[in-house]
Amino acid sequence: MEPLDLTKRAPRSPRVRLGGLYMLARTIDKLRATLPGGNLGVYQIAGFSERLLKALEIPEDDMRSVVALASSDDEVVAWVHKYGDQAKYDEINESLSALTLAQRMDRPDFLARYPVITEKQLPPEMTLLEMLELDDAAMGLSAT
Repeated sequence: MEPLDLTKRAPRSPRVRLGGLYMLARTIDKLRATLPGGNLGVYQIAGFSERLLKALEIPEDDMRSVVALASSDDEVVAWVHKYGDQAKYDEINESLSALTLAQRMDRPDFLARYPVITEKQLPPEMTLLEMLELDDAAMGLSAT
């Protein structure tokens, strides 16, 4: 897959389901941004993408290699389905979608990383996946 410049556009929404998983499309986009010629910008693999890969028991470097060699999302999804345990997908999705701001708002580093939380006075019950979408928009970036 071609590298991405995430200073010019956001990765796909964390709530896009690809291959049955939340965060997979966004993780692919962020990994593409780490390829030669890409630019990760302010984004990082640590956090939700890292959580997804750990839940799938897929090493980040292995996933990056697959993304680099794949010609499409479909090829990456086929590889993830082959090497990840599909029986865990519902549990993984629930784990990712259940996290709320209330569970992170006591961490000053978290609030500093996502100023949209205080700027827009986001409610504590908002999910982190929803907040990530608002954060992308607040940076003036949209996925294309």
